[in-house]
Amino acid sequence: MATESQAAIRFGIIGAADIARKLSRAITLAPNAVLSAVASRSLEKATNFAKANNFPPDAKVYGSYEALLDDKDIDAVYLPLPTSMHIKWAVSVAQKKKHLLMEKPMALNVAEFDVILKACEENGVQLMDGTMWVHNPRTAQMKEFVSDPQRFGQLRTMHSCFSFAGDAEFLKNDIRVKPDLDGLGALGDAGWYGIRSILWANDYELPKTVIAMHGPVLNEAGVILSCGASLHWDDGRVATFSCSFLANMTMDITATGTNGSLQLHDFIIPFREEEASYFTNTRCFFNDLVTGWVPLPSEHVVTTDIPQEACMVREFSRLVANIKNGSKPEQKWPIISRKTQLIIDAVKTSIERGFEPIEIKW
Repeated sequence: MATESQAAIRFGIIGAADIARKLSRAITLAPNAVLSAVASRSLEKATNFAKANNFPPDAKVYGSYEALLDDKDIDAVYLPLPTSMHIKWAVSVAQKKKHLLMEKPMALNVAEFDVILKACEENGVQLMDGTMWVHNPRTAQMKEFVSDPQRFGQLRTMHSCFSFAGDAEFLKNDIRVKPDLDGLGALGDAGWYGIRSILWANDYELPKTVIAMHGPVLNEAGVILSCGASLHWDDGRVATFSCSFLANMTMDITATGTNGSLQLHDFIIPFREEEASYFTNTRCFFNDLVTGWVPLPSEHVVTTDIPQEACMVREFSRLVANIKNGSKPEQKWPIISRKTQLIIDAVKTSIERGFEPIEIKW
């Protein structure tokens, strides 16, 4: 638990989206954070949300977002609102000097993200996006492998896929298919994860160009339901990702180096929250009769005491506590968010321009 010298970071949640249920639990499980308030557009909805998600008895309930932002006892805000509302409310959060943990995608485009980032920098608040899997202990171990020049070598190709099959109700009414709410559709929601995994494997080095794949599927309102892209670096590295609301649940990564490979099938949400595994192989080849592999790939299992979303809250709260003690906000996280958003923009632009290569400029 948080010590008296490092009091738990007091979180307020703005909006009662489904994902906020998961983060409410994560804040409860994180040792250095506490649920302090929730706000919805109606007091009744906020009250029901607090009861359903085991908020502490002394947690405050607000019937407007503004009321929560005016609460001087709140240190940080978790913002799960639709993407189209991010720029308004993220800027408001920052102007109230509250640290901001925000759901992805961060904005509808990089220009909007830069407005949010400017507000955070001007007000000295920490900004982090809600990409949970990068905080899983498994991710750090995988990074050790792909950074090892002997076991993995130099990264040459990276493939990432995230899809899930939305039912008829989802495809008609979910906010992620509505142009006025989450206009980036599957690209902003599912594609964010694939792009982030590619950047992660490439030490967050931006590609030179991005080319959208042919055959994206859009709904009648013009929102992307399925798409993909390839990313290209000057030294010949190539990565691809696909994302879809129209295909069976898949969360795959395959990273191939000159000496080894990394594979996993649940990179966004582990099959089991208390442990997660991944497969590696180094210098594998065929056996003598070409009937099997030598040596065999190995599975690595990583356990965690708290789920990855609570690990994220713990890390965010640690950074906020450091700022309270005089440190500057950690710039790594907003830089990573901006790079992810840049590639989202490039894929969208490539689709709009008939699948032209789009040069990435920081």
